[in-house]
Amino acid sequence: MSSLVAIIISVVLAFGITAGLGFVIIPWLRKLKFGQTILDIGPSWHKNKQGTPNMGGIMFIIGILVSFAIGALVFYLAGGNLQSDYSAVIQGRELVLLIAGVCLAFGCGIVGFTDDFIKIKLKRNEGLSAKQKTLGQLVVTIGYTLTLWLSHNTTWTIPFIGTVNFEKNIFTGVVFWLVSIFIIYGCVNSVNLTDGIDGLCSSVTVTVAVTFILSSFMLHFAGLGILAGALLGGVLGFLCWNWNPAKTFMGDTGSLFLGGMVVALGYAVKCPLLLLPIGIVYVCETMSDIIQIGYFKITHGKRVFKMAPIHHHFEMCGWKEKKICVVFSLVNAIGCVIALLLIKFGY
Repeated sequence: MSSLVAIIISVVLAFGITAGLGFVIIPWLRKLKFGQTILDIGPSWHKNKQGTPNMGGIMFIIGILVSFAIGALVFYLAGGNLQSDYSAVIQGRELVLLIAGVCLAFGCGIVGFTDDFIKIKLKRNEGLSAKQKTLGQLVVTIGYTLTLWLSHNTTWTIPFIGTVNFEKNIFTGVVFWLVSIFIIYGCVNSVNLTDGIDGLCSSVTVTVAVTFILSSFMLHFAGLGILAGALLGGVLGFLCWNWNPAKTFMGDTGSLFLGGMVVALGYAVKCPLLLLPIGIVYVCETMSDIIQIGYFKITHGKRVFKMAPIHHHFEMCGWKEKKICVVFSLVNAIGCVIALLLIKFGY
């Protein structure tokens, strides 16, 4: 069986499972009264979304995990090699890398689920405190980084520079840990910030998933393609229910899980630095928030944007949610093309 067939199976399964679960999980969330509470700090017209079922990310979490497991198993039983034969880039232990990545995403999803559950079921609007959420994410992040270290998945390929092994000495080891924790924590929360309007996080993540599927062919890494295919099918299936006007929201359950998936795929190509161009919209969302808060404090009340994160700024400028999703996805696709060129000519 070719890796292309396995990836198609993964995409189709994830799409079918996720989209199909909407007919079951959304009514179930309504029955449990797991509706979204719209805070006053957002755009006023978001108030009409009050009560929309939240935690719909459960749908694609199930779809992605099941389809990846089935796709990988079918490909393996058919005699396929899940690991890469491109030894200049991937140096073995890829299965540990993929499994650890799935566990990272699932762990982040658990933190998000806890936050959503407290907000919705226990009627505490703020959910977990900032310290509690950070602690939970750091525990998952450190566990993932430790797995990478113990499995010797510590070699990165820097485009046009070459491979860098962080196990050379104590200094490079410390750099690996600090940079990894920063990248993982930052990326997961950047994806979380992008989930602010109907369909935005899902549609942007479509471009990310397609990029990693293409990179899997360039790096001859079938396992990477199957996992990215599951991500693609899952977010496409979820868009059937999340496109404006949304029938459900993914909640922190889904957005933190997607953040973990994006990180896992970035590490799977042995260059998490590529997450900068691949997730350029995620980066812009976070930077707009940081700039807004920093400028507000420095100037004692002045703002750079009408509202942050930046998708709300465009909303305040009169852009419709669908337009924001399309434009932001196209912008992110440009970053993805740059990343693919770096892999093609820089590895």
